[in-house]
Amino acid sequence: MIKRHLAITLSVIVTVISFGLPATVTAQSSTEKVRVKVQTLATSKDSQVEVKFRDQTKLKGYIESVDPVSFNLRDPKDGKSQSIAYSEVESVSKAGSGISTKTWLILGGVAAGAVTTWLIVKPAVCDGGAQTRGIC
Repeated sequence: MIKRHLAITLSVIVTVISFGLPATVTAQSSTEKVRVKVQTLATSKDSQVEVKFRDQTKLKGYIESVDPVSFNLRDPKDGKSQSIAYSEVESVSKAGSGISTKTWLILGGVAAGAVTTWLIVKPAVCDGGAQTRGIC
């Protein structure tokens, strides 16, 4: 009878611990990831960063200083500095890290050039389809 109660108690304790620990470990690891990312981005003072908070709001600015529990972000428009705790942040990335319009224009130009070259060069090289070697 005592072994049965002990086994039930032990299984309840293990179940409670297994449900409780992953959330704590995940929160600590995400905070640590944010801290490492901020420290990495803070090395280049001239690059603007975008901070995404847990409530899905975003803020852009420059990292001024990095502390153990927070970092200071300077607003590019008015120059005011704001202290932000790592626990409030979901992610930090370099601002404008997506593909820019300039990149899309270059890729479009390359694609248009390739299509035009194919349409002009292939008929000239293949002699109207009479040849059967190479690209013809």
